[in-house]
Amino acid sequence: MIGTGATGIQTIQTIAGEVGHLTVFQRTANWAAPLHNGKIDAETQGRIKAGYPEIFARCKETFACFVHTPDPRGAFEVSEQEREAFYEKLYGERGFGIWQGNFKDILIDRAANATISDFVARKIRERVKDPKVAEMLIPTNHGFGTRRLPLETFYYEVYNRDNVELVDLKATPIERMTPEGIRTTEKDYTFDIIIYATGFDAITGSFDKIDIRGAHGARLKQKWTHGPETYLGLMVDGFPNMMMLMGPHTALGNIPRSIEYSVDWVTGLLRFAQDKGLTFLDATPEGTAGWTDHVKALGVGLLSNEVDSWMTGINRNVEGKQTRIVARYSGSAPAYRERCDAVAAGGYAELNLA
Repeated sequence: MIGTGATGIQTIQTIAGEVGHLTVFQRTANWAAPLHNGKIDAETQGRIKAGYPEIFARCKETFACFVHTPDPRGAFEVSEQEREAFYEKLYGERGFGIWQGNFKDILIDRAANATISDFVARKIRERVKDPKVAEMLIPTNHGFGTRRLPLETFYYEVYNRDNVELVDLKATPIERMTPEGIRTTEKDYTFDIIIYATGFDAITGSFDKIDIRGAHGARLKQKWTHGPETYLGLMVDGFPNMMMLMGPHTALGNIPRSIEYSVDWVTGLLRFAQDKGLTFLDATPEGTAGWTDHVKALGVGLLSNEVDSWMTGINRNVEGKQTRIVARYSGSAPAYRERCDAVAAGGYAELNLA
């Protein structure tokens, strides 16, 4: 297995007990927290479905469209004992609470982030028996939650198994694939199967794979050479009638909830165009520049925008993706919807329509 990001973690914890031997090649350690998932009986499933209206209403009002939202307190506004108890509570609960429902400052204040990073590091040391392996699994290049947080089910316990080996690719990089397996700077490995969990080209990757051309043959990929420029994350000036769902600069968060809003907004614009007999819908250069600057300003001070990850456009596995960019809207989902709703309520006067 090459890679220990979200896909790697899910695969590793699933297959470790089924294979004869598993060698995990890790380049960068990632923080992960327990999912606490389990089977749901019919009664519980029925109760959950009956509560959908309340769940959706809750998601609509929270910062990132999850049922969780940041705690109004700061990490140092409580005693050390209270802080530890709060972290224990979140670590023992299901879902993204430890990431999305934590103290309000853990993703913007280094000292606050250090407290939760230290807590989770201690948990890893408790769960992994070999101290050397435990340290290999603790990230040193980014704080907890500053990259997308994978959730796991007994992932760390996998490394207590006799049939699992962890290899540090920073210490012994892969040199090449061989007919038998993999060669690192240290040794040759023989494998039956190699699983690649080396990441994907997020944010702009799907757009780059299509030769999208706008007015006068302009290429979208070329326009975004130095990072995405969008209007509301939904349109790009000079590319009329192109509307993006969950494009760069939208409120990411809980993707299903966020994309539903994008669909509704685009549907409203198309219905407006149909009613008015319009066939040309384009953002203005001023609108695109203004929104792009707004998105960049919102990202100032976020610890996540200082680390290398797909959320900042850094993908060392993709040629040309080594320059940090601001690729996502960092404000609240309600604030994002309010801005987009205002454009619709104003008859889309901020667009070029014909």
